[in-house]
Amino acid sequence: MAKASKSFGLDALRPMRDRLKEEAQQQALLEQQAREAEHQRQLEADVFRKAVKEVKPLKPANRIAPQLEKPLPIPQQHLRDEANALQESLSDEMDIERLLDTDDQLSYRRNGIGPDILRKLRRGHWTIQDQLDLHGLRRDDARETLSTFLRNCLKQNLRCVRIIHGKGRGSVNQEPVLKNKVRVWLVQKEEVLAFCQAKAADGGSGALIVLLRGA
Repeated sequence: MAKASKSFGLDALRPMRDRLKEEAQQQALLEQQAREAEHQRQLEADVFRKAVKEVKPLKPANRIAPQLEKPLPIPQQHLRDEANALQESLSDEMDIERLLDTDDQLSYRRNGIGPDILRKLRRGHWTIQDQLDLHGLRRDDARETLSTFLRNCLKQNLRCVRIIHGKGRGSVNQEPVLKNKVRVWLVQKEEVLAFCQAKAADGGSGALIVLLRGA
């Protein structure tokens, strides 16, 4: 009876023994493959060393390394200035007749600005803080000068200025070309809230009193 029990125990251990044997064989195979791979690397290294055994490094030549041209910097500020100039460009051909008040002075007030503001401007409610004299300037120069002046006024938070354009008596055929152009340009400037002809003491029909928005 005891002999049968012993036989049963050996049979139960046989699968485990076979598995251990198989694992040992796989491990031995992996080690053999690793040794062969290392041996092959050594052979290749020996071949390379023999091939370059007689090779000597070249002596340094007196050569100048080429200087690659650096790309030109992108003129960001110039691009911004051009964009601002384009945004501030003023047309000479804009029809503003419908925008002007139908009085003998052809006054102007922007949409949203009440008539009381224009009345105050005519009466001299605001003190004139600065002025620009465009006498003697050609049209293109006058347009650029006006834009620069208004931009500086906005930076200084000036609210009321005088623009002297003259009466046009010195123009060809005595036509007030600059006088009309100044009105056209001012209407296109967002910082201009209103303008009217100056009082006689301030230049009369040869000047405009302009009300600007605050900064």
